[in-house]
Amino acid sequence: MALASLALPLILAQQAASDPVSAEIETLKPPVLAPQCELPPDQRPIICPPGVEPAPDDVDTGSIGGRRRPGYNATLPRQAVQNNPGALRAPPPEAFPADQIPIPDRWRLIETLGVVKERWFDPYNQNTYKGDRPINRAKVPWLPIRGDDWFFIVNAVSDTVVEPRSFPIPVGVQTTERPGSTDVFGKAGSLAVSQTFIAGLALLKGQTAYKPPDVEYRVTLAFNVNHVDVPERRVLFVEPSKPSHRTDHFLGVQEAFFDYHIRNSSDRYDFDSLRLGIQPFQADFRGFLFNDNQLGIRFFGTRDNNRIQYNLGAFWRLEKDTNSGLNAVLQTPRDDFVFYANIYRQDFLIPALTSQFTVVYNMNREKNDIQIDDNGFPVRPALLGNLRGREYDAIYLGYNADGRIGRINLTASAYAALGKDRGNFFTGENADIRAFMGAAELSYDKDWMRFRLSGLYASGDGDPYDGKETGYDAIFENPIFAGADTSYWIRQTIPFAGGGRAVSINGRNGILNALRSSKEQGQSNFNNPGTILLGAGADFDLTPQLRLSANANHLWFENTATLEVLRNEGSIPRDIGWDLSAATIWRPKATQNIVARLSAATLLPGKGFRDLFDKQGGDRAYYSVLANLVLSY
Repeated sequence: MALASLALPLILAQQAASDPVSAEIETLKPPVLAPQCELPPDQRPIICPPGVEPAPDDVDTGSIGGRRRPGYNATLPRQAVQNNPGALRAPPPEAFPADQIPIPDRWRLIETLGVVKERWFDPYNQNTYKGDRPINRAKVPWLPIRGDDWFFIVNAVSDTVVEPRSFPIPVGVQTTERPGSTDVFGKAGSLAVSQTFIAGLALLKGQTAYKPPDVEYRVTLAFNVNHVDVPERRVLFVEPSKPSHRTDHFLGVQEAFFDYHIRNSSDRYDFDSLRLGIQPFQADFRGFLFNDNQLGIRFFGTRDNNRIQYNLGAFWRLEKDTNSGLNAVLQTPRDDFVFYANIYRQDFLIPALTSQFTVVYNMNREKNDIQIDDNGFPVRPALLGNLRGREYDAIYLGYNADGRIGRINLTASAYAALGKDRGNFFTGENADIRAFMGAAELSYDKDWMRFRLSGLYASGDGDPYDGKETGYDAIFENPIFAGADTSYWIRQTIPFAGGGRAVSINGRNGILNALRSSKEQGQSNFNNPGTILLGAGADFDLTPQLRLSANANHLWFENTATLEVLRNEGSIPRDIGWDLSAATIWRPKATQNIVARLSAATLLPGKGFRDLFDKQGGDRAYYSVLANLVLSY
């Protein structure tokens, strides 16, 4: 113990011996602690009062029960010194004025400080025209808006497609480009070029980074110019006197809707909203049933912190332009209606899997409607069977899943189509619709690689005369599956020759063998041969800018009974053949603003395909090349 700590008890003992009364009084007073040494913050040598010595090094410095030992000060740690060359030093206090600096709003703070200067054509940095910050109403007093937090969004897309391809083209002797040829099928090669410009405007209110918009107005227009050159006549026009090439253009309205935020149902911004007008809608994760921009009303929202999502609504289908596929709003809408209800639940049936249950009712009332497309070909009713008009009620019950099971990514869909067809084109009588389909894609990620397995089964009609239609068909499919439009079978339309004019086995950007006149303008058909697909593929992200993909699919007809009746053949094999494709996607800025894609596909026909489309010395393989450049603002 230090000598300074022994001085006080010794003095008190001497006083008690000389004067007992005074000693008793002194002992009742609180003890006076001896002056202690201090350790300045800058860790200079310890300063002690006169007559007080610092504690020796061998003093017990441990604490008892969390108490600090009197007379001892532990050594402070070494002072922390920042050594960061090139770092931005904090400005001195005098750099900040005492008064506040007014700024238009918090979004423009970064520009007020001079860090970023806005440029209207810059899609990467903060931009008022991209909805990164609200409108300054003082600059646009003519705009009929009230309140704050109004945002203006401009979208612009250029989509360029160059597509050399080949497919079987049926031809008659009286209409061929080569009168000396007597084959049923002409040359197969053709070229399609398409340029689409898309411009969209949106005006919305609300801080959408934190909650859904309160109000949204949106309009999107698409202008398409297309040129097609084929080797035979009566492919592009019904009149054989017209040439075998065509250039066309069209302006379509793809979006025009009003979205109103009805309410928030929780403090986590679960909500209910209403959307009215021409709007996009996708009935499932991969677009197997209905994926289109149509005129409708939609009531939608979320619950349970966005873990539950729901949609309830109806669509009145618009006519489509024949050659561009865009909405033709100046034509009378079709007598074809789609009513739907679905609900999504995250982490159901297992964690990391989102399940969706859906009910869709397609009510078609076009029995007395005769529709001729822009090229002169009849599309409703299809020139198939008894050529009579028909209408139907089809109800689709579906389950869809998207997520993962452990390391395996999973997307799956299953639909049952039930209802009544009023006017079977084989019998002319009413028939029950009883069809179904299922599809699944499994994928496994290994670093920069993804490996995929795909499978699809869509039932076909085994007996066209039994009063039941068991060939599955969708409403308006646009599947992102098994290679999507890189695939030959999904990308190309294969005409069905011999059993119906202007009728195709499958539709462009569709996977089902539906025997429809047109996916855009025709009716669903449940008298079809069905589809089976098994495939494998892989994606390789070589760099953040470059991806390579490859797919190999094998296809079959599920049942060829309808084909045999329509072609008056006794037996047609089910094998369609191998669909092989590869694609390269390049994003030079590692964003979606510039995307270039080059893909190539080939169909190696199987016995069933050759039976339907074989020609003298004919092509044993068909090809499709797709060069696509998308520029987005």
